Amino acid sequence: QVRLVESGGGLVQAGGSLTLSCAASGRTFSSYAMGWFRQAPGKEREFVTAISRSGGSTYYADSVKGRFTISRDNAKNTVYLQMNSLKPADTAVYYCAADKQVLRTATYDYWGQGTQVTVSS
Repeated sequence: QVRLVESGGGLVQAGGSLTLSCAASGRTFSSYAMGWFRQAPGKEREFVTAISRSGGSTYYADSVKGRFTISRDNAKNTVYLQMNSLKPADTAVYYCAADKQVLRTATYDYWGQGTQVTVSS
């Protein structure tokens, strides 16, 4: 019902910035809360940030608060993740996800394929 495609991943030096995009299909994008998660090799998928349907409420993991910003443009069916002051610990595959409600756990109904972010020291 919802198809998500991430883009914008790549290699960046520590302290740099990167912006990820997640394009969603369908006319019901505004009906879904959106989240970003990340997963490093050998580690569990962890919550990064989420945004409500209208974009009026946002939530962040403590590890990224003050450095990352989530936003959405419902007219473009796109959610963004702006990442500043990147650290090597941010290296992971980043996934966007959609659900009818905001969740802080990796239990969203729909997931993208992921995009790799690598931060070098």
